[in-house]
Amino acid sequence: MTNLSNTATIGNAGTYSLGDFTVNRLGYGAMQLAGPGVFGPPRDPAAALAVLREVVASGVNHIDTSDFYGPHITNELIREALHPYPESLVIVTKVGAVRGTDGSWNPAQRPDELKQAIHDNLQHLGMDALHVVNLRVMGEGHGPSEADISEQFAALAELQKQGLIRHLGLSNVTARQVEEAQAIAPVVCVQNEYNLAHRGDDALIDLLAAQNIAYVPFFPLGGFSPLQSTALSAVAERLGATPMQVALAWLLHRSPNILLIPGTSSVAHLRENLATAQLTLPDDALTDLDQIAQDTATSA
Repeated sequence: MTNLSNTATIGNAGTYSLGDFTVNRLGYGAMQLAGPGVFGPPRDPAAALAVLREVVASGVNHIDTSDFYGPHITNELIREALHPYPESLVIVTKVGAVRGTDGSWNPAQRPDELKQAIHDNLQHLGMDALHVVNLRVMGEGHGPSEADISEQFAALAELQKQGLIRHLGLSNVTARQVEEAQAIAPVVCVQNEYNLAHRGDDALIDLLAAQNIAYVPFFPLGGFSPLQSTALSAVAERLGATPMQVALAWLLHRSPNILLIPGTSSVAHLRENLATAQLTLPDDALTDLDQIAQDTATSA
């Protein structure tokens, strides 16, 4: 049981820039609002709407979504719950995939497919221009590939010039692909898999921080295989927090350009995640937590 209070102190986690927007570093990812497997409607639509309204009421001003969650479900829920949107709210979406009728995740990377995805997001979110759009590059599993992305990113840059997109980002990419995209248009954020045990992007995070570019970890709590560690549990017990709160706090400590988007379909869990803003990790805890990544690499 956590000793941390509710989300009144979310601002303690600080802020960071997304292009010309400023957002609280603790945000919200909407993926879990869709049905099982991120497919179809939620079991309890009223509960999903309640979570979204609590997100904004708690001070979160950064929501991550995509029209391929559901598909369309999370964007439609966001619109129903929050439209007209508060001026401070920044909604980040991503394109580059579509869902099959069987729930499969399929590439949709051609310029015409990306253009259609932008218009679909605009329609389902009820927006005239999207705040931030990430190009989600399809790789091997949840990891990136070394594919050329210039054609895809150029297509989005053209839509940005038309006023349909404010800022561009990337998801599931390598440092080389970031550089490739930057030769076409500014990149305001990178969204890759990263967490306490999966630290392959350490160098990329530092590179982006030097350029004042946000890094947004997906699967910050391990994703479909939640983080499990005796060391993590021990630190959490010492601090009177949950293991997941400690894992999120570690990410906030890792670098000031990291923005968190933990997702949930529960108001209680949302409040628990946001209470992480109050958690300070002492040096001995950080030492123990850093060992987790080393142990993971050794056992891999």
